[in-house]
Amino acid sequence: MDPSQMRVTVLIPAHNEAAQIGETIASLAQQIRPPDRIVVIADNCTDGTAGLALLMGAEVVETRGNRHKKAGALNQVLDDLLPRLEVTDAILVMDADSALDLGFIHHGVLRLADGRLAAVGGTFSGKRGGGLVGMFQRNEYARYARDVRRLQGKALVLTGTATLFRAITLQEVVAARRCGRLPGGNHVYDVRVLTEDNELTLAILHLDLRILCPAECTLTTEVMPTWGELFRQRLRWKRGALENLADYGWTRVTYPYWGRQALSFVGIVVIVAYLGSLTYTVLIMGGLALHPLWVGITAIFVLERVVTVRSRGRVQMAIAALIVIEMVFDVFLQAAQAKAFWEAAFRKERKW
Repeated sequence: MDPSQMRVTVLIPAHNEAAQIGETIASLAQQIRPPDRIVVIADNCTDGTAGLALLMGAEVVETRGNRHKKAGALNQVLDDLLPRLEVTDAILVMDADSALDLGFIHHGVLRLADGRLAAVGGTFSGKRGGGLVGMFQRNEYARYARDVRRLQGKALVLTGTATLFRAITLQEVVAARRCGRLPGGNHVYDVRVLTEDNELTLAILHLDLRILCPAECTLTTEVMPTWGELFRQRLRWKRGALENLADYGWTRVTYPYWGRQALSFVGIVVIVAYLGSLTYTVLIMGGLALHPLWVGITAIFVLERVVTVRSRGRVQMAIAALIVIEMVFDVFLQAAQAKAFWEAAFRKERKW
C-alpha cells in the first residue's frame, strides 16, 4: 500500500488533563506527517480539558457513564468507529500527557503500509520535573529505550504512551474476543484488567500478528512527581502484567513473559540477600568484610548502571556510578514487584 493512502485517526483519552492536553495536540499538529483526525475523549472531566481541546482544533467526545477509566473510554469510541474503518485506516492511541517527536507518525505509517506489521509502538523519554524521583524515571526510560534499540525494535509491550495500530488489527481483536479465541469480552480493550495496553499486546500476538517499536518512533511522557504516585503506578503495572499472564496461561507467546517474571523473582531474592549480607556484616561482625562474590556483583552492577545511562550524559553516568543512589531506586522497584507478587498470589481485589 502507498503510505500516502493511509488515513490516521488519533484517539486521546483524557481525564482532567487541561494542563497538558495543549502540548499533546500541538505535538500532533507539528508532525512531519500530520494525522487526518484528532479525537480527544474527555472522560468524566471536571476541568477545561474539553474546551481547550476544541480550541486547539481537535474533536471532542465526552464519555457516557464510563466506570472503566481509560479502557472504558476508548471502547466507547472504538465501538462506534471501528466498523466504519477500512484497510487503509490506522488508529493512533496515545496518552494525554505525552508529546510525539516530529517523525513519529511519518515513520509509523511507513512501517505499517506494507502490511507486515499489525502495530507500531513508541519508545519514550521522561519529561522534566519530579526532582530525584523524576531523575530516576528518566534514567530508567533511557535504559528501556536502549534495550529496545539493541533488540532492533523488538519490545514486549505496545505501551499506552503512543501506539499506531492498523484498524484491521483492532477489528480482528474484537472478532476474536467475541468468538472466544481471546479473553476480554466484546471490545478492543479488556476492562477487567489493570494494564489494558499489556493485555492488548498479548491479544495481538496470540493472533500471530507482528509488532515493532522502531527507533524512529519516539516521544516524551510525564514522570510521576512523587514516590507515592510512582509506587502505585508500578504496583499496577507489575501486578497487571502478572494477571494478564494468568488470563492467557502458558503459551508459546507467554513463555518469554513468564521467564521475565521468574527473573524478577530471582532479582528480589538476590537484592534481599545482598542487603542482608551487608547488614549482617556491619551489625553483627562489626565491620564490612569485602567478600569476593559480593565485590564482583557490585562491580558488575555499577558497570551496567553507568553504561546503560550513557545517552543521558556524563552527569547521570557519574551519579549511576555511585551505587548507593542507584540502589535506592532498585530497591524501591523491587519492593513494588514483591508487593505485586503478594497481591496476585492472594487474589486481592484489582484496583486501577
